[in-house]
Amino acid sequence: MGRQALTHSSTSVPVFAERIFECLPRADQRRWAQAYVQGLLTTPGKKSVRRLAEAVSDSPAASQSLHQLVNASPWDWNPVRAELSRWGAQQETPLAWVIDQAVLRKRGEHSCGVHRRFLPSTGRSVTCQLGVGVFLASRRAAVPVDWRLLLPGSWSKDPERRQRARIPTELRTRTVQQHALDLVDFLADTTRTAPPPVVCDLDPVTETGAGTLVYGLVRRERDFVISVPDDLQVMAGRDLLVQLPRCGDANGPVRTARSHFESDEDALIHRETVAPQDGRCRPTTVMSSVVRLPEQGPADARTHRTYRLFAALPDGGGRPARIWLTSLTHTRMESVLALVRLLPRAGDAVREMTDGFGLLDFEGRSYPGWHHYMTLVSAAYAYSRFGSRAAAAGERLLAAA
Repeated sequence: MGRQALTHSSTSVPVFAERIFECLPRADQRRWAQAYVQGLLTTPGKKSVRRLAEAVSDSPAASQSLHQLVNASPWDWNPVRAELSRWGAQQETPLAWVIDQAVLRKRGEHSCGVHRRFLPSTGRSVTCQLGVGVFLASRRAAVPVDWRLLLPGSWSKDPERRQRARIPTELRTRTVQQHALDLVDFLADTTRTAPPPVVCDLDPVTETGAGTLVYGLVRRERDFVISVPDDLQVMAGRDLLVQLPRCGDANGPVRTARSHFESDEDALIHRETVAPQDGRCRPTTVMSSVVRLPEQGPADARTHRTYRLFAALPDGGGRPARIWLTSLTHTRMESVLALVRLLPRAGDAVREMTDGFGLLDFEGRSYPGWHHYMTLVSAAYAYSRFGSRAAAAGERLLAAA
């Protein structure tokens, strides 16, 4: 790998890569992982293996080595992602673990996990893979540190298709919400500090899916702020000491989340005008209410917990577009809204990874290859957000010494 990096800040890539990929068992894997990340950081335009190889090495075998690293080399991506999450948290303390989706459009039907999916944002169906990722979201950035690939339909049931894509035998179909809980478990096992709240908007989500996510987070004792569907079943929590009634009990009428805010019982709804913490946005009118959920979760999650259901009213009035549920019942609303405003940063990160880091340029069809590639792209993006800044700060300290 004789060529120099194309940007001054990327001179610190070897130091970064040495730590992130130290767990890889072979020296050639570590060497080419560093080269791949450097190529993603410095190669303009499409991130094909050939173009990456030309940017980082004079060797005619470089392209084959990079392709081998992603598609054939048997390395475990989980320890790499664990180290990436620890490194990212050290660069800037995360305010939330944001869970978001990446729609990766594909041509053809052979890439692992590819399927037709309706996108509410465009009103159209596309052929795509769906990645579910967890981002360390701070004041300045959101960086992805772990991913799951949705495997719908025949990707779960067709043995021949699974074998071609090298999908592990024990892996079965999981919903987006179950993947989200897996991501939370991964970070909980990885982190060395108190976990921040989980924030997500997994649209579209069904009432069943929202319940799975809420009860799963409750069982894990994780604070959260999540969007919920209009038809989520809730009960007014006007008396926090009254024992949770069963669904349908006359003392605890069950309503949908939307109809709860549209009820005539104004005493249940609190309205307030909230000024943003950073002063960059206009004040927001928020209506909120203390609620309980009907007793329908797993036995160890059937507690008499209360939550805060809330929605921000659009300027000029009208129906709120999103309804949210949070476990942070004693947290000031401006702090809760600040967590919600971290969500777009994950979407911004996905767009930046698409435009500048080759998120859609994976040249392969296998399940391990997808995870290898997502790990390398995530590492390159994390370095671009934090590593180059740290390198520049180090250079300033050396110059001042």
